[in-house]
Amino acid sequence: MRFVIGLLVLLPMLAAGETGYVTDRLMLGLHRAADTSDRPFRSLESGTEFEVLSRDGMYARVRLADGTEGYVKTAYVVSEPPARLIVNKAQAEVERLTAELDEAKTAFAEPAAVIDSLKAQVETLEAELAAARSRAEQLEEDNASYQSRAERYQYSLPYTWVGGAIAVCLVAGFLAGLWWIDYRSRRRHGGIRIY
Repeated sequence: MRFVIGLLVLLPMLAAGETGYVTDRLMLGLHRAADTSDRPFRSLESGTEFEVLSRDGMYARVRLADGTEGYVKTAYVVSEPPARLIVNKAQAEVERLTAELDEAKTAFAEPAAVIDSLKAQVETLEAELAAARSRAEQLEEDNASYQSRAERYQYSLPYTWVGGAIAVCLVAGFLAGLWWIDYRSRRRHGGIRIY
């Protein structure tokens, strides 16, 4: 009994059909007769563009892009392009933009590599510049130290020079004294050296 009740509950669910949609595609007949009572001599797909020459109640006289004229039912004539045409144009635009984007990526791949290389060079040069600035600051400090020393000792002479000059003077004075003594001794003794 429970089985039968369960089957009856599930039966409406099993009877439900599949989901369907109304198609956007329409074939519209182009007629020679103004009331479209004749057989269409051409079929127009949904999205076909044409010029509406006149409207007469339920029928419209139209001219196609190739110059062909005829009549169609006005119920199927709309002023806005159908969704299918809009989607097709949008897809074509997406494909065009995708191709353009791929071309742009290809075109900018090489400059991007050059830019990356230049950025690396800039970073290297900035590091070298920072090191050079540091070295220049150190040299300026050393120069300032040497200038302060030079100002402090500008009127003094180095000990080695003074000591050297004194030694030269002593030796020269000693030699000059020996010569003087020799000269006076020879003059006193008639040019004969006595010693």
